[in-house]
Amino acid sequence: MDKQMNRLRSEHLVVDSKLEALFKVHDWLKKVCTSLDPDAAWVKHYVNRLDIAVAEGVSNAVRHAHATLPPETPIAIDISLDGDRVDICIWDQGGPFDPSELREPEPGSLRHGGYGWVLLRRVVDRVTYHRENNRNCLEITQYRPV
Repeated sequence: MDKQMNRLRSEHLVVDSKLEALFKVHDWLKKVCTSLDPDAAWVKHYVNRLDIAVAEGVSNAVRHAHATLPPETPIAIDISLDGDRVDICIWDQGGPFDPSELREPEPGSLRHGGYGWVLLRRVVDRVTYHRENNRNCLEITQYRPV
């Protein structure tokens, strides 16, 4: 990894579709976010939020999108810095997914599932989903504070 991410503006990681890959993802994300040039130091203040969001996105890809696929099925993660924002794309090979169909759980309910999606949308500024070339992309965006 180039220590000058601001010069490169992006990093890429591919992991197997296993929950154990979260350790590698966590270490990679932390290293990327803490090795930025001083003009991008603001990102360091969001590393925990980004880590939570990425962990949720990757675990959803493993547990849902890739549930019936071999564990060697790759999940790709791209992170890019564009001055005032960080974008992270998590690419999986699962079938199409419509996040608008997810219902937010009632507070205090014992329902299993759905809480991760709620958390994901609340820890970062923007979460979007799109499908491209038969792959799903969960895009996580954090903006620089004004």
